[in-house]
Amino acid sequence: MPETQIPVTVLTGYLGAGKTTLLNRILSENHGKRYAVVVNEFGEIGIDNDLIVESDEEVYEMNNGCVCCTVRGDLIRVVEGLMKRPGGFDGILVETTGLADPAPVAQTFFMDDDVRAKAKLDAVVTVADAKHLAMRLADAPEAQEQLGFADVILLNKTDLVGADDLAALERRIRTINPHAVIHRTERCAIPLDKVLDRGAFDLDRVLSLDPDFLEGGHGDHDHHHHDHDHHDHDHDHHHDHISESGIGSLSLRAGELDPNRFFPWIEQITQAFGPDILRLKGIIALKDDPERYVVQGVHMIIEGTHQRKWRDGERRESRLVFIGRRLETDLLKAGFAACQA
Repeated sequence: MPETQIPVTVLTGYLGAGKTTLLNRILSENHGKRYAVVVNEFGEIGIDNDLIVESDEEVYEMNNGCVCCTVRGDLIRVVEGLMKRPGGFDGILVETTGLADPAPVAQTFFMDDDVRAKAKLDAVVTVADAKHLAMRLADAPEAQEQLGFADVILLNKTDLVGADDLAALERRIRTINPHAVIHRTERCAIPLDKVLDRGAFDLDRVLSLDPDFLEGGHGDHDHHHHDHDHHDHDHDHHHDHISESGIGSLSLRAGELDPNRFFPWIEQITQAFGPDILRLKGIIALKDDPERYVVQGVHMIIEGTHQRKWRDGERRESRLVFIGRRLETDLLKAGFAACQA
């Protein structure tokens, strides 16, 4: 029955980064799909009145079949209302305000059972303004968090920045989040299917976890082992991959794990460090279990499921990726290794 779940995209990014341009495209372009766009402040979007067919207090129906509505208060209530509308939607896009942490919005779609029955979190998309990102990263921890959460990053307004600066920005983004797909855009001009219906939270597709998971993936996975600064700030030479606020990623590998060790450990880690863990993804080989076990988490909320049988010739290895701030690298490495069967 999973086809009945509407994919939900969470859109984040600084004010002025270009989110509005993207939302307006969805609400006005002739893409032949019905999307619902949920915004925090309708006025901000400045929608062209000619495009509105009808509206009641909260919901504006557009002439391309899409719908825009404002959240005043409870997101769950708004989403439930949308899901009851006749005709259904191909997708729902929820915009978070410029400074807001996208996590609570993402968590809504993990936690509420009624919503989960009808909607599924599809991807977190962050729009970043290439011209101002370097400044934002220096002065606003939220900007780093938004990048850390993302599955897809639109590096927008690239026409305003030189090639060298762009390359440097992408390297910065990679230290914070090596796993997101980065698209360079001008005025958010990008095919909508690169943003919507990505299946990034689809536990079957966690493969996009790490570039070398992909078939024919290039690059040696060691590039993803970003060691982090520990609390005692011993700056030795290999702790150079930390972004200013300490947001970065850690990729762990092990063999088969003992479920009686792994589950209590991951539970304990997410409870202890949840606020600092932005995202967690993994594919786990459990001892005596013919199926791959896949986990996904945002902060303290974690879910897992059996995905499919291990194929013949596949290496039964366990991989876990954390993206977070001030990750206790040694502790996580040791704990994960200790879960081995």
